[in-house]
Amino acid sequence: MSLIEAMGNGTRLEILRELSREPKYVSELTDAIGMDGKTAAHHLSTLEEAELVDWYMRGNRKYYRLTAAVELQLAPPPERTFVLQADPISETDQSSSRP
Repeated sequence: MSLIEAMGNGTRLEILRELSREPKYVSELTDAIGMDGKTAAHHLSTLEEAELVDWYMRGNRKYYRLTAAVELQLAPPPERTFVLQADPISETDQSSSRP
């Protein structure tokens, strides 16, 4: 799945927005966004495949976190082009969110 396809869903964008604040476990995401666990698992799997999120365990909980910063650049006509790029988040950026 392409990056554009992964981000072309409102629910996945909401998940990314929630994870941009801090890592969260699935129940926190489902409560914040208002979806069931099966739906959350599907969308998180899609975001993992697109290499936008990964997870780690803390105790019995599986936490998800962002792994890439995404910047959308739009060019005005006549170019009619845009660039969607995901850059890895550096270790220093993640150090405050690691367990």
